[in-house]
Amino acid sequence: MAVESRWMPCQLKIEPNICSLDYDGIILVSGCAPGFDEPEPFKTVLFSAAQIDSALGVIGAVLPINLPAKRLIYSPTGPLNMDYHDVRSFSEAATRGVERALKAGVRCPLLALLPDIRFENVELVTLLGALQGLYVPLEVRETCPDRCYKACQLAVWSPICSKKLQGIVKLAAALESGRYVARDIGGADPERMAPPRVEEYLAELFCGTNVTMQVVSDQETLLQEYPLFACVNRAASMIPRHAGRIIFLTYEPPNPACILETVMLVAKGVTYDTGGTDLKVDGKMFGMSRDKCGAAACAGFMQVVNLLQPPTVKAVAALCVVRNSIGENSFVADEVITAKSGARVRVTNTDEDGHLLMADALYHMKEMALCSVNPHLFTVATLTAHAILAVGPGYSIAMDNAVARLVSNAEKLQASGETMGDPFEISRIRREDFHFHEGRTEGDDIYHASPEGSKTVNRGHQNPSAFLIMASGLDKHGACSCSPLKYTHIDIFAHLPDPHHLPYSGNPVLALAYCYLIQGKCLTVRNDLPFEMQYVCEMDYKPVCLQPCQPCHPPCRAPCDVEICPPPSCSCCPPSTQPCDTPCCPAACPPTSCTPCPPCGENVTVVEPVCRPNVPKCVN
Repeated sequence: MAVESRWMPCQLKIEPNICSLDYDGIILVSGCAPGFDEPEPFKTVLFSAAQIDSALGVIGAVLPINLPAKRLIYSPTGPLNMDYHDVRSFSEAATRGVERALKAGVRCPLLALLPDIRFENVELVTLLGALQGLYVPLEVRETCPDRCYKACQLAVWSPICSKKLQGIVKLAAALESGRYVARDIGGADPERMAPPRVEEYLAELFCGTNVTMQVVSDQETLLQEYPLFACVNRAASMIPRHAGRIIFLTYEPPNPACILETVMLVAKGVTYDTGGTDLKVDGKMFGMSRDKCGAAACAGFMQVVNLLQPPTVKAVAALCVVRNSIGENSFVADEVITAKSGARVRVTNTDEDGHLLMADALYHMKEMALCSVNPHLFTVATLTAHAILAVGPGYSIAMDNAVARLVSNAEKLQASGETMGDPFEISRIRREDFHFHEGRTEGDDIYHASPEGSKTVNRGHQNPSAFLIMASGLDKHGACSCSPLKYTHIDIFAHLPDPHHLPYSGNPVLALAYCYLIQGKCLTVRNDLPFEMQYVCEMDYKPVCLQPCQPCHPPCRAPCDVEICPPPSCSCCPPSTQPCDTPCCPAACPPTSCTPCPPCGENVTVVEPVCRPNVPKCVN
C-alpha cells in the first residue's frame, strides 16, 4: 500500500528516536492540561511554561526545548467536556499546530502522537489533522512547482506500541490520499476541473491500478440512456471543454467469489452551477465551483478502495460530472422529460439540477444492483442549502430507505463518523416527501422541485431523496417488494467551506471508508505491509463450501399488494413476499447461523473471512 507522494501532502515516516537531528520542530497535540500527563521531556517544559502563561492550555505556544529540534510547537485541544466534545478537537488542534509550525519556519516537522483513552482512533485522527494542514491546492502545485510541498516530510513519533503505530501510519496514508484526491477535484476552479479534465485527472490517478474506468460522453448515448442528465448538460454540451460525462469507476476483488457486499455510489459533480435559466443572482453564484464535491468525495473514496484493496467488498462509483451553464440551448422550467425509468418529470427549477443529473445513473446502478452480491446504493451530493440550515456547517446528513433502515445503516455510518471526526446526522424519509413530488399536471408522474429552492420549503433536504427514489424506479424495490434494495442518500452541502476561499475538507471520505471498508472488515496484509495493523486486522482466507439452504420461495409473478406477515426469525430466509396465511419460513430451515440463500436452484461456494481479533497486542 505504498502511496505515491504525488497523491499525498508529503511523505510519512515513523521516527523512533525523539532525539534525532533530522527535524527542526516538534509538534505536540495534547488534550490534557499542560504539564499534567505528557511524557518527558515535554511535561517539564509545559509545566514550567504554564506557570507564567495561564492561557497556554487554550491557545498553545512555540517553546524552546532541550532536544535537537530545539522548538516545541504546543497545540492543545483546550478543555474537553465529554458530554459534547468529540475527537474532532484533536484533528483541529493538529491542523492548527502544523499551520503554526510552518509560520515559525519549521520545514521538517516531527509530530508527537499521544494516546488519549477518552476517544477511539485519537492517534489516527490527530495524524490526519496534521496532514490536512499540509495540503497544497492543485492550482498552486501546477502553477508554482516550487510550492508543491509545505514540508519535506512529516515524521511521526509516539510512545505507543510500534506495531500499532505502523498500522496507524499506513492507514492514515491511504485515508489521506483519498481526501487529497477529493480536495483536488472539489476545490479546483471550474476550468481546471471542467468535466473533461476531471476525466483526465482520474485516468491518470487510476492508470495501472485495480480500479477500472469507463466514461460515457457521447451526446447521443447520454440522450438515450441518461435523458435527465442530458437535459442539464444541454447548454454546456455546445462547448467541448465543458461537455458533461458520466465516469464509472469499478473495483472488484481479485477473487469474485470472496465478495460479501457491493457498495454502489452515484455522485453529483456539477463543476460550475450558474443556476441555468433560473439564474443565481445577488452574488449567490460565487463558490459554485464547489458543487462537484459529491463526485470529489466518491472519487476520493475509490482512491482509498484502490489502496486498501478490500477482498470482500466490490465498489462502483458513477460520477455525474456536468456544468450547469446558461445559453441558447439551456433547458428551462416547464419542460417534461421522460427519465430512463419511464417516469415523466416536470422540470420546475433549473437551479435544482442535482436531482435530475443523478436519477438516470441511479436507475442504471439499480439495474446492476439486482445482479450484485448484497448491494447498497448511495447518492452523494452537495444537494440542498436546506441541509446546512438543518444541521450547521461540517455535518453530512444520511437518509436511509426502509430496506437500509432495517440494518440500521445510517446509525452505523453516524457511529463511524463519530470515531473518525467526520460527523453525520440522520434524517428520515417520510411520506410527505413522496407526496411533495407527485405529479400535479395531467400526464406528469413526478414534480421536480420547489420553484423557490430548498430553503423555502418544509423538509427541504429530505424531499430530494424521495425524488431520486421515484425517478430511478427504486420505489419498486422497497421492503415488501420481491427484490428489496438498500439505498441511502447523503447530502454533504454543509461541507462546502464558507467563506469560499477556504479549502474543502475532503469529507465524508473518512466516515465512508471507515464504515464500509475498515470497521468490522478484514483487509489483506500484503508483502509490502509486513506488520499488523491496529485498525485493519490481519486475515487469512479459507474457502468454506456450504450447502445451499432450503429451497427459496417461488418468485413473485405480480407486485406484492397483499398484507405481508412479520419477518421470520430465521435469518437465512429471504424477505417474505407471501400472504400471511402461508408460511414465512420453511419448516426445515436450520435454526441457527444460516447463510444467505443463493438464487433459487443454484449451489454456491462462499469464501468466509477468518479474522484475528482487532486488539492491540502490546500497549505501553
